[in-house]
Amino acid sequence: MKKILLFTTTLAVISVSTNAQTFKGILNRMKKDSSLNSVLQKVPSTTTAASLSTTDIIAGLQEALKVGAERSTAKLSATDGFFKNAALKILIPAEAQKVEQKLRALGMGKQVDNAILAMNRGAEDAIKQATTIFINSIKQMTFSDATGILRGGDSAATLYLKSKTTAELTNAFRPVIEQSLAKVGATKHWNTLFSTYNSFSSNKVNTDLSAYVTEKALTGIFQQLSVEEQQIRKNPVARTSEILKKVFGK
Repeated sequence: MKKILLFTTTLAVISVSTNAQTFKGILNRMKKDSSLNSVLQKVPSTTTAASLSTTDIIAGLQEALKVGAERSTAKLSATDGFFKNAALKILIPAEAQKVEQKLRALGMGKQVDNAILAMNRGAEDAIKQATTIFINSIKQMTFSDATGILRGGDSAATLYLKSKTTAELTNAFRPVIEQSLAKVGATKHWNTLFSTYNSFSSNKVNTDLSAYVTEKALTGIFQQLSVEEQQIRKNPVARTSEILKKVFGK
């Protein structure tokens, strides 16, 4: 009986030792396998969505969009919001720059400068309409929308608003811009000048000045909104409320 017990114990020890050696060998091989290690290191222990409630995610994204929209609108609707912003200033279209140079050479630089100022003032006036349109769209956000934005790229929220509001913003901006341009006669002079130019040039210029400025105003507001969004995503200082800190801090 003692011999049997001793034999059984010996087998158990050998088995444990063998398994330990085998397990140790597996670990060593895993360590040597850099590609496997790379994969393992990329597996997160938790996901952002799992650590946040549905309410948190939606509230956080709505707050981020609201803050970003308000900041963007305030900056661009202020006097010189476009005109003195090197990145967003509306200039004579590239296809018309040769015409601009000729006009300046003929002593009409003042008129060209006035037209450029009028275009930018029109955009600054129109941007004031954006906040309400943005806020109304933000209120319609679903959980699916919010999750996609949270896990998306640095401009995911901006792209969401762009897809939801471009048509409405265009309709709101255009009449304001038309009125601003008309105040200084910019539309009349633009149409006369470039209708004549288009009659003999193969490189046509859009004679619809208000459409051109509206397009540039839309480009400007979404570009600025993207900047604000990236600040909230990357810069803790830009997270000015508890819900922003909670959602984006993770």
